[in-house]
Amino acid sequence: MFKIWLIRHGMTAGNLKGRYIGKTDEHLCEQGRKALSELSYPEPDEIFVSPMIRCRETAEILFPGKRFRIIDQLAETDFGDFENKNYRELAGNPQYQQWVDSGGNLPFPGGESREEFRRRTLEGFQRVLTACARENKGSAAVIAHGGTIMTLMEAFGYPRRDFYSWHVKNGHCYLVETDLKLWQSGRQILEVREEI
Repeated sequence: MFKIWLIRHGMTAGNLKGRYIGKTDEHLCEQGRKALSELSYPEPDEIFVSPMIRCRETAEILFPGKRFRIIDQLAETDFGDFENKNYRELAGNPQYQQWVDSGGNLPFPGGESREEFRRRTLEGFQRVLTACARENKGSAAVIAHGGTIMTLMEAFGYPRRDFYSWHVKNGHCYLVETDLKLWQSGRQILEVREEI
């Protein structure tokens, strides 16, 4: 079985303030760096990373000196007009209230729709698995964003759960397993082995 650690990047200043941080290219904050330095993950055969600096910095802290591959499609969603704001700053905004009332299913005004984000994320993940299958790898780490991981787990996670129940804290992950040969033949399931 092929093992994958789906790791959320470390904490940023925007995360500390509860902001919607998507395309904003924030560095890790000092608290985030310190928390990551206290974590330990087994070294995977391959490391794949969102292009955002917070993910690249996370990879450098968790796996120092190791090469990683950037997968552009694994970037966080574009929050559009909600970008870099938190729920308090958006209180009274009718578009934000409509989005909340929809259960997060409406497109972000000026940003991505959930379906656009889902399609992009799944394409990026397929690139990860295709590379690992082609190169006969046994394990990989994917360092990405909360929304990216929730999207992957809602689509493929087993046992099945809804999008928001797959939330993962900064620096933490889901360890999942899949059979790459069965994956290529259509059995697209990520069996959860551990929540870290």
